[in-house]
Amino acid sequence: MEEPMTTDPEHVHVIELVNGESVHLMYVEVWDGLYAPIGVRKPEGDGPFPMVLMAAGNGGEGMRWIRDAVRNRAYTMDRLTDAGMACAWLRYRTEVELGYNNGGKMVRDMRQGREMFNRSPLEYEDEIAIADYLKTLPWVDGERIGVIGMSHGGEMALKIASEYHGLAAAVASEPAAHEFLALRPDDTAFVNEDTGLRNIEEMQMADVDKVRRRIDMETASLRISTIKTPFLVMGRDDDHLQGIFRTTYELMEEAGKDVEWVSYDHDFHGYVFPVRGDGGEYELDDVQVEAIDHVIGWLKQRMG
Repeated sequence: MEEPMTTDPEHVHVIELVNGESVHLMYVEVWDGLYAPIGVRKPEGDGPFPMVLMAAGNGGEGMRWIRDAVRNRAYTMDRLTDAGMACAWLRYRTEVELGYNNGGKMVRDMRQGREMFNRSPLEYEDEIAIADYLKTLPWVDGERIGVIGMSHGGEMALKIASEYHGLAAAVASEPAAHEFLALRPDDTAFVNEDTGLRNIEEMQMADVDKVRRRIDMETASLRISTIKTPFLVMGRDDDHLQGIFRTTYELMEEAGKDVEWVSYDHDFHGYVFPVRGDGGEYELDDVQVEAIDHVIGWLKQRMG
């Protein structure tokens, strides 16, 4: 007879030694019973620790992506744990084109003793489920959960904070918030004839005035009005979407939200998450160090 499994199948949790550090690889149940992978690092001791969730890009690739990130995008994790904060790289379901705009607010009901939804959950809702799960762990301070979202991850942070008030602080770095702001693309975007989906990779939205003319101000303002979470919005000086980044900040500031703006001159999209180069060292410069210093200082100020 085989020996019983020692891992709880309902709470899979594997500790892996990565670059000399213990990484907790976990599968977290999300709203529809599927599982999202995360990779957690925490400081020495028993906690409870503040927890920072990190999200970049539009999802997919599962635990394979997490295991690569905790090896090759761990510089910011190192800095967070050195500052006394636990942190986790997240993966979530793949982004659905205009799913947020077209799907409407999630409605959760019951049928025959089980949950019934009006639509499938979206990727930002996986992040909410992960945050709520981590709050149940004894070494996590549930009152001090923050997020750093980059690019689409930054837009996810805005969507989360618009309807979920369980975050202590949020960093939206280069937030690709075109859907959140209900932006109408110009002719620099086009529809892929093979798929019928929009290609907005090279959409030129560097100018704030142009962005303001093309957003649905009523929709954007309504979404921003419900945000209670303090935000740090980070731009990138010469990015073709800098107008979106800056407009996001300006509309939040005009709505009286607790928001700060900072922008850096850097050639790497995702400068707050340095990547390890082919030689094994992080490709990192003084601008990135300054930016990450600012992020960590701001999070410590907001989360204690």
